[in-house]
Amino acid sequence: MTGSGKGVARLLARLAVAAALGTLLVLVLALREGGLLILGAGLLGLVVCAAGLWWFLAHRGAMRLFGALVAVAAPVAVLVYFAYDGLWLAALVLILCWGVTLVCARAALREAVAARPRRAIAAARPRRPVLIMNPKSGGGKVGRFGLVERAEELGARVHLLDPSAPADVGELARRAVADGADLLGVAGGDGTQALVAAVAAEHDLPFLVVCAGTRNHFAMDLGLDRADPARCLDALTDGEELRVDLGDVAGRAFVNTVSFGVYADVVQRPEYRDDKAGTALSLMPDLLVGEGVRRLDARADTTALSSQQALLVSNNPYGSPDDPGASGRRPRLDGGELGVLALRVEGAAQAADLAVRGSQSTGLTAMTARRVEVTSDADEIPVAVDGEALRMPTPVVCTLRPGALRVLVPRDRPDVVTPAPPMNWRRLIDLAFGGRESHG
Repeated sequence: MTGSGKGVARLLARLAVAAALGTLLVLVLALREGGLLILGAGLLGLVVCAAGLWWFLAHRGAMRLFGALVAVAAPVAVLVYFAYDGLWLAALVLILCWGVTLVCARAALREAVAARPRRAIAAARPRRPVLIMNPKSGGGKVGRFGLVERAEELGARVHLLDPSAPADVGELARRAVADGADLLGVAGGDGTQALVAAVAAEHDLPFLVVCAGTRNHFAMDLGLDRADPARCLDALTDGEELRVDLGDVAGRAFVNTVSFGVYADVVQRPEYRDDKAGTALSLMPDLLVGEGVRRLDARADTTALSSQQALLVSNNPYGSPDDPGASGRRPRLDGGELGVLALRVEGAAQAADLAVRGSQSTGLTAMTARRVEVTSDADEIPVAVDGEALRMPTPVVCTLRPGALRVLVPRDRPDVVTPAPPMNWRRLIDLAFGGRESHG
């Protein structure tokens, strides 16, 4: 870490510690005024709200309506209680102090690791780049941002997919390699990117990501500018290369995630593409508590995960095992391990436990592994690979190919953001007052 970066991180860490002490002081001063009642009422409201959400998701008809009312009424009732009993000012100060604590702590821990050098190497300009573009992806970003014209100006050969005639993009990529391509790229969704990335990795060619999809999770974690996909093409003239891992599920590549269970069942439905929320709500009761609901068993390395409702396997973990998915981003793509999130919630009580305890709840398992094997009573199960709905024979095995993919990225990537490491008070205090540099 540079001197200035270390100074900023230390200042933020000290502010976080001061705000935490302020929270404790306010709580102590408010004891006579109902400080414990504030905590108790807030915790009770959270528990009741979580139970209401479970009833809303797991039932239909009157019980679903009741759950929705409970989920909304619980936090409202807590606020009304605070106002009626004159506790609102103390509660507001506590919330503000704790909010400042968390914001400063996250910023300090992020700043402490932000100055780490990225593992990028200089890249020569490709001579025969080939890009495959899907004009329908992201609501027509290829046309809206003039990606075909821009790529051709930079010397790339573009294969524009025909929406009316589905093509085997993997085969298109292999033909491009046979014709002498020295770079493969994709302007499209993560599922299409994974298929072409597999061919690039097989032939040890650089791979270019143009974030023209809807969500662009892979592009986000590479630090690419998702607001302007045309900037991704700058890598063709002023790029650098990153070595990242590539996931494998039953012989098929994935760049982000493989989902089993509830989500995979939902995305199989044809109506999901046009009405995601409505389809999910319609199916949830059957998938969570209905008769004959399908559960999954898995083994992550040596750890057995039995009777799971949902399982997410990712190409490197989101957040960390201590704080899964906290940032919605992956701190790194070259860690050589799969992220594993397994969910098993049997009722309202366990839903409340999950809301209160988070990753410490018995309903959620968060870990990393090098191999995950998913089994089921069925011979074939639904699987969502980078959002694509598939069916695969059991058992389904997920592994990782460390450093298998050479990704060409622009040297100037405006969205390179270091996700905050998980909350660690010992690390934070050491950063604030210790003499050693925090290493996250």
